[in-house]
Amino acid sequence: MGGFDSFLNVIFNFWVGFAILAIVLVKTSIKIVPQNMAYVVERFGKYNKTMEAGLNILIPFIDKVAYHRTLKEQAVDVPSQSAITKDNISLVVDGVLYLKVLDPYKASYGVDSYTYAVTQLAQTTMRSEIGKIELDKSFEERESLNINIVAAINEAAVPWGVQVLRYEIKDIEPPRSVLEAMERQMKAEREKRAAILESEGERQSAINVAEGDKQARVLSAEADKAEQILQAEGEAQAILAVADAKARALEVIGNVAVSDQGQKAIQLELADKAISAKEAIAKESSVVLMSDNQSSASNLVAEAMTIINTLNKQQTDKGNSRNA
Repeated sequence: MGGFDSFLNVIFNFWVGFAILAIVLVKTSIKIVPQNMAYVVERFGKYNKTMEAGLNILIPFIDKVAYHRTLKEQAVDVPSQSAITKDNISLVVDGVLYLKVLDPYKASYGVDSYTYAVTQLAQTTMRSEIGKIELDKSFEERESLNINIVAAINEAAVPWGVQVLRYEIKDIEPPRSVLEAMERQMKAEREKRAAILESEGERQSAINVAEGDKQARVLSAEADKAEQILQAEGEAQAILAVADAKARALEVIGNVAVSDQGQKAIQLELADKAISAKEAIAKESSVVLMSDNQSSASNLVAEAMTIINTLNKQQTDKGNSRNA
């Protein structure tokens, strides 16, 4: 009875050990690879395969996962370093590198540490590119510098199975003396632009003032012209009105002068004017010699009548000539 119990114990222990061994073998033979990861498998120390994301099977005690490679984009900081520009100015430059593993096999066996290798390559390439340009251009052409560095790194990193997606220069620090000179230069440039803008403003202001004066003079001249035209038109209308009034007056006088009463009135008017004229002559001269017969009123009237008859005769002759 005791021997049978011992046999059962041995069998039980055997199956327990077998179950434990089976669990260990299953656990070691099944590998679940996470997303965006790749496992490099070696068999007897030699590359065998690359396991991608998902469920994978290994042969226990023969296959071994030698490298775990991430396929995600990685940001690698490039330490600060000194670089000399084309015009012999020393700069301190640092940056950041963005890379991605494309081939896990090359990233594992092509280089010992691809991040260290790419970082060193980025530093040497950056020094080389900085040496091709002058100090002023180094600040203006950051984009072209980044592109040139990425192209140079990718060309050299093909055997490493990685690709540099982009490179960004974080900071460019020139010497303190150069910074002070640049600050003075920028200050002078700002003062120059301010002076130019001020002079342009004064020039535009003077132009505006001159243009305003010109327009004012033009408007004043137009107003004077219009005033003169209106004044001339008013004077012309006044002259026409006076002439028309004189014509009407002469017409009335002529019509009255034809009658007997008109003739007598004219004789009296002429005699009065003759007397007034001789009085004026007497005032101008202290001595006036006149005949008695000429200074009588009858003679004055006779002279006036003679002038009137002459005028009437001339008027009659003109009328007859028009009627003929």
